[in-house]
Amino acid sequence: MAVWNSAMRRYVKERLPLYVFTAVVLMTGVIFGAVMAGALTLEQQQELSRHVGSYVQELGGGGMAAAGEMTVWQHAVDHGKWIVLIWLLGLTVVGFPLIFGLVFVKGILIGFTVGYMIGEFSWRGAAFSFAAVVPQNLVVIPALLVCSVSAVAFALHLIRKRILQRTGSIYEPFIHCSLVAVCTIFLLTGVSLYETYVSPDVIRLVTPLFAPQT
Repeated sequence: MAVWNSAMRRYVKERLPLYVFTAVVLMTGVIFGAVMAGALTLEQQQELSRHVGSYVQELGGGGMAAAGEMTVWQHAVDHGKWIVLIWLLGLTVVGFPLIFGLVFVKGILIGFTVGYMIGEFSWRGAAFSFAAVVPQNLVVIPALLVCSVSAVAFALHLIRKRILQRTGSIYEPFIHCSLVAVCTIFLLTGVSLYETYVSPDVIRLVTPLFAPQT
């Protein structure tokens, strides 16, 4: 137990700055995405509003499958692409700064979606965002952060040990980075099950809020 606690303290001490920096990058992306949503022109807002209204009507009418509902496999591949790309960028060493770019883009997507829905539909948009965006991202975002920090840490280790010092083994850090990526993919596959079989029903619970007022 003492060995485990010591290892955890060392892990936190070594990785905490990376976690803080990556989280700041993510939050900056979220804020930037929300600002982008607020900066849309009237024409863009109307176009998006039509698309959202059509989507909500299809959900409320049970037409989601006909409209192209994603399968577990499609959701899993969508999440897996992010993780594999992050893992590969960590291995290339020179590409590891792009990992922060991916985290930033993820933040923009979330911030724009939530910012637009709240800005356009007020409390109804907040309810829709809470049902459609928040639940899965409670798992996706931490998993993305862990995987990103693991890949960046491996790249920095490789730079320090093989390029600067030209000593030390990279086998153990490589295995650790790869295991984190594999475990993250399995975890996000579980999230894909939620997105496919549970999330549509949760979203349908809030679609009556968007029904035309009579």
